[in-house]
Amino acid sequence: MIGMLELIMKTVVVFLALLFCMRVLGKRQLGELELSELVVSILAADLAAVPLQAPELPLRYGLVPVAALFLCELLFSLLTMKSQTARRWLCGKPCFLIREGRICQREMRRCRFTVDELTEELRGKDVSDPSTVCYAVLETDGSLNVVLYPEHRPVTAGQLSLATENTGYPVVLIEDGTLKRENLRISGKDERWLKAELTRRGCGSVRQVYAMILFGSGAIYFAEKEA
Repeated sequence: MIGMLELIMKTVVVFLALLFCMRVLGKRQLGELELSELVVSILAADLAAVPLQAPELPLRYGLVPVAALFLCELLFSLLTMKSQTARRWLCGKPCFLIREGRICQREMRRCRFTVDELTEELRGKDVSDPSTVCYAVLETDGSLNVVLYPEHRPVTAGQLSLATENTGYPVVLIEDGTLKRENLRISGKDERWLKAELTRRGCGSVRQVYAMILFGSGAIYFAEKEA
């Protein structure tokens, strides 16, 4: 019983340590990680599991290597911030897969990018014809950024000289029956105002609301909980 409890405590400590380290690295998603960050993430998971797979080992056998890994990653990050040469060697550089409507075949081969993969990425950005693409850049994190020719870009309200309303930043006031009091305070509203809005929509309680979002313009998105 004591051994099982110790294993559970070790698991919790390792989880919190990894969570803290990943939080320090930033908020990027897995698909946006640089190569060094991806390597650290994979190694950290294996090293942190060592004291869990061998309960007789002290917890430091997993935490110390993980801490060393993340320290190396932080040092690499600082180095790439200060040196363009180091960033080019450690992270690579963006590659033009399409330049002025023409597929750069040499860059495609160098990046081991197939035409099928290129067209799949373009379709994901609602582009079906590569000739409409002025530039397609393969970034260092593996994502593809596409710049269309001006005549193929979506028309904006500004280009049409149309007056538009700024809806402002949306603030979630109620989520799944729970009132977010801090958001209510930030929005400059109080519970009296909230109660009046709920009554106007036929709701007597916050628990009956699935989502309520307030926009800067004063507009409200409201969704009642389904039965």
